[in-house]
Amino acid sequence: MRFVSPKLALSLLGSAWLVACGSPGVPIPPSLELPRPVRNLQASRKADKVTLTWSMPTKTTDQRNIRHSGVVDICRASALMKKCVQIGQIPFAPPTHGRTPGTNLTSYTDQIPPNLETQNPLGNLFYAVDVKNSYGRSAGPSNQAQVPLAPTLAAPTNFRQALSADGIRLSWDAIANVPPISGLRFVYRVYRRDVATKTQVVTGELPVGNALPETLDTGFEWEKTYEYWLTVVTIVPEPNGNEHAVEGEDTPTLRVVAQDVFPPARPIGLQAAFSGPGQKPFIDLVWNPNVEADFAGYNAYRHEPGSDPVKINTELIKSPAFRDPNVLPRHTYFYSVSAVDVRGNESPRSEEARETVPAE
Repeated sequence: MRFVSPKLALSLLGSAWLVACGSPGVPIPPSLELPRPVRNLQASRKADKVTLTWSMPTKTTDQRNIRHSGVVDICRASALMKKCVQIGQIPFAPPTHGRTPGTNLTSYTDQIPPNLETQNPLGNLFYAVDVKNSYGRSAGPSNQAQVPLAPTLAAPTNFRQALSADGIRLSWDAIANVPPISGLRFVYRVYRRDVATKTQVVTGELPVGNALPETLDTGFEWEKTYEYWLTVVTIVPEPNGNEHAVEGEDTPTLRVVAQDVFPPARPIGLQAAFSGPGQKPFIDLVWNPNVEADFAGYNAYRHEPGSDPVKINTELIKSPAFRDPNVLPRHTYFYSVSAVDVRGNESPRSEEARETVPAE
């Protein structure tokens, strides 16, 4: 039996313990817990309200999940900011576990003080947000978003509509006392929204200053329901030659059911002519054509003295001409025609044309 010294045994035991436990890893420094700065801040203005939207950070600057609640400082200034000029603050909580990236949108609405508009109507306002951790520290403010500082006008009063065969006529009371600010101009803007599809379009614009402002909308479809509203837009020139539009408050919404109860125009120019020698007698009718976009055809009416007019066509007449072969010798006939649209609205009958079939 080979003898092992106590010192060597202790040394071997220590080596075996190190192999079993493995060597320690690189130490991980503690996180500063600084949320990443916001980089997608956007600002939009409506009247005196500015809406800010952005995505809250989900990670810290050292790529770790945010674990603790903090606050967001709202910053605003009349020039580019070197540091946050705080005007408000909202709480910030860590994102819900499992939330899809890009769904953590946050918004904040700021009301512009009236004195800022009057002091610098051709200037801009700059906004930023600064996300801070639970210790009140941040990695810096967001990108800066800007909006024009130009004044907006109140919504016009007495916004009204009138439906006619020509279209939907929209009118309102003119705005008085428009501020005379050099470089700015103001226009009325009318919107239309299809109630069924939610499609929204601008149907008309005209400058503020007309004594009797109105616009006629002809771009709608009959038998649909629409909503209309009106706003005054401030047009602000930009240094690059472009223009920026800032909308004021909206009028109350008008709902219009575009029901077509309007017939085509009454046909004119009706003439009747007999033809028959050497052939079966008939009377030809001709008249001036209708030009309505929704025109569908004509009806022809006939009567003899002392009787009421009776329709003599079985289907709508597509062109402004008709031949009546059902005539008798020595009879006098009175003719008239009407126009019909695609929804069945029928016009008044034309003036009558008279013709007599001679004896055979």
